[in-house]
Amino acid sequence: MEIIKNFAVLEGGDGSGTTTQLSILGERLKKLKKPAFFPTFEPTESQIGQIIRRALKKEISVRPETLCLLFAADRNEHLHGADGILEHANSGCLVVSDRYALSSLVYQGIECGDELPQIVNSRFPAPELTIFLDIDPKTAIDRMKGRGSLDIYERLDFQKKVREKYLSVLEAYTAAGAKVRIIDALKSAQEVGEELWSIISEMPIFST
Repeated sequence: MEIIKNFAVLEGGDGSGTTTQLSILGERLKKLKKPAFFPTFEPTESQIGQIIRRALKKEISVRPETLCLLFAADRNEHLHGADGILEHANSGCLVVSDRYALSSLVYQGIECGDELPQIVNSRFPAPELTIFLDIDPKTAIDRMKGRGSLDIYERLDFQKKVREKYLSVLEAYTAAGAKVRIIDALKSAQEVGEELWSIISEMPIFST
């Protein structure tokens, strides 16, 4: 398995707190001032990412297979493009992304079967560290009720499938040699942040 050094990914179902934890981590690293930190997320803010976001919000209608291909295209630019993951990671910067390829294996795997997501994501290297924020889907949906309109995936029946799929995919991912850590995201944001920090700070980049 090809690994990208200095690269960590936060994964989890909707409402698990990946975005919140990326922000908390950023504030902590800002105070430390090193290593250099590049926080990022998928879908990106690129033109491809904007199309994906419109589809997720039901502003445009695309087939699940099309959405799978769009996610892969967005990820390819995110990884290889200018100011992307590889550019920052290879320069000695800590890169942490809110979602990466595993999200597609889970979400698009549920929607259009495993074959297409596996094919189009097979050439993306794995991160040095994957952290899965595990949460009960019912609690996650309750957390999201204050958001206003929900996207196409933010419903209880789908999120139950998401959690089951993540646990299955992560097991296979670990067996293939990836480093995976799981955090109970039912804890408070502060508690999750402390546990996440204890894991992230063990990455080799902090000892250089």
